[in-house]
Amino acid sequence: MKFIIYGRLPSLNEYLAAERSTIRGRRGHSAGNSMKRSCEMLIINAIRKARLKRIKSPVILHYTFFEANRKRDLDNISATAHKFVQDALVKAGILENDGWNYIRGFTDAFAVDAKNPRIEVEIEI
Repeated sequence: MKFIIYGRLPSLNEYLAAERSTIRGRRGHSAGNSMKRSCEMLIINAIRKARLKRIKSPVILHYTFFEANRKRDLDNISATAHKFVQDALVKAGILENDGWNYIRGFTDAFAVDAKNPRIEVEIEI
């Protein structure tokens, strides 16, 4: 099974900066929380578009990141993507949980595609 997230997700540095800031007029509510929710909705829409079915067995996730250029560090690209994608898979009802019993591991590959940045996620059962 495979789905594609078009565009790019925030880097770890962008997410941490947002976590440290608050939204004006909303005491105690970080911009990071809003960033995560909007990214999860983008990912859930990609999952729905791919028409994935619920998976009960443990999986391995294979991520391929197609960046517009080589400016962002690889670990900054993948760190938040793992978190956001795995949480979205649970929220979309594809995985029951994102703990050790449900995700056995993941792999990352990176490439440049200036015209079509995206993240391809393949789910191996």
